[in-house]
Amino acid sequence: MTIEDVRKLSDTELAKKVYELKGNLLTLRFQAKAGQLDNGNKITQCRKDIAKCLTVENERKKAKAENVGQAQ
Repeated sequence: MTIEDVRKLSDTELAKKVYELKGNLLTLRFQAKAGQLDNGNKITQCRKDIAKCLTVENERKKAKAENVGQAQ
């Protein structure tokens, strides 16, 4: 998932994506502990995808706060 893909998502889609990715991360961690995970890089990639989504969420919140501050 690229940052451009994340930026195309709406706010609600972005929140759903974060929730989904966190669930996937939990599943991957369980698989790793059970020895069923064949590629440990999946955990790293999932964490990076979560970080991208959260970064875009925070950018949008900050932009909205700045717009409200300028309107007053």
